[in-house]
Amino acid sequence: MSIIDIKQVSMIFGTTQQQEAAKEKLESGISLEDVKKQSKATIAIHDINLSIHKGELFVIVGLSGSGKSTLIRCLNLLNRPTMGHITIDGEDITAFDKDQLRTFRRSKIAMVFQHFGLLSHRTIVNNVAFGLEVQKIDEKTRINQAMEAIESVGLKGWEDKKPHQLSGGMKQRVGLARALVTNPDILLMDEPYSALDPLIRRDMQNELLSLEDNMNRTIVFITHDMNEAFKMGDRIALMKDGQVVQLGTPQSFFANPANDYVKNFIQDVDKTQILRAKSVYNHFEDIPLHTQSSEEILTYMNDKDLSFTYLKDEKDQYAGYILKDDLTSKTKDISSLIQTIQPVQRNQYLKDILKEFQDDFRSLPVIDNQGRFKGDITKSDIIEAIA
Repeated sequence: MSIIDIKQVSMIFGTTQQQEAAKEKLESGISLEDVKKQSKATIAIHDINLSIHKGELFVIVGLSGSGKSTLIRCLNLLNRPTMGHITIDGEDITAFDKDQLRTFRRSKIAMVFQHFGLLSHRTIVNNVAFGLEVQKIDEKTRINQAMEAIESVGLKGWEDKKPHQLSGGMKQRVGLARALVTNPDILLMDEPYSALDPLIRRDMQNELLSLEDNMNRTIVFITHDMNEAFKMGDRIALMKDGQVVQLGTPQSFFANPANDYVKNFIQDVDKTQILRAKSVYNHFEDIPLHTQSSEEILTYMNDKDLSFTYLKDEKDQYAGYILKDDLTSKTKDISSLIQTIQPVQRNQYLKDILKEFQDDFRSLPVIDNQGRFKGDITKSDIIEAIA
């Protein structure tokens, strides 16, 4: 289910006269290059159409000047689109008045910038709590919420320090905590790690991937680095000259690059170092409960023509698997028939998962870091992805 729908969005910079001339010429159907020449306007993004799913880590990648930062700023109306509409949770935000926009920014969406923008005279806890202070939340509540956010990003013990006492990576964690403290449904991240040293950058990437399952919110992440895009993204939109060149999963870029530009962009990506289970695993969460009867589980397997099925508990936690032959030939005591196999994390690297396959088992269950069942992955899935 999508939470963000972007329909025919264009962003044109220039004088009012230049913008109107560009809009008129775009609507007439002439080429984008001719529009730019004739109108003298800057068309930062043009005719963007895409949907972002609820709970997805969606990456927009492209070189400098591709329009990616312009696009992400349209999602909270720091840039108000010249043409088109953006719908978030069923509401057209491009039609918001000032009061609606203020409420939207305070409660629904938050942004983490490349430059930290911390207030140097405030402690870390008061930097994180600043957004709640603006909302006039009482001091005790905002400090408690700020401390929860600080702990979630691994900075417990640093809350009374000042920004100058923190490293670059720690400052970026503060920026993330400040965005999380208002509990937004959508988190926008505009090249948040590009100014960090490589080792700190890798740690922050892994930290965000770990937080992703816990936060259960939609993240839109901007980067110019294709390796980072493939490492982080559930899906990726590659932009060039203000337009989306290709949209899809990391694996779809390798399997079916849209054109020579895409091929050149991904040619130096080391798949073994960045592809994770989440890029290729088979998504399905509708599996039987371990408490269901043998008849119900058999019906499920017969309907789907399965020789075995994974099982989950009432909290969607992975609970093991059961063989069809065992159900039909042995005791009806389900608990005695359930077998276990070590699941893999959805953020595990494919190269590491290969080592965990047993010769006699065709697939492995995939879980998130909360232990919730997400689907399965086969050895052939991994080999095909890496090959």
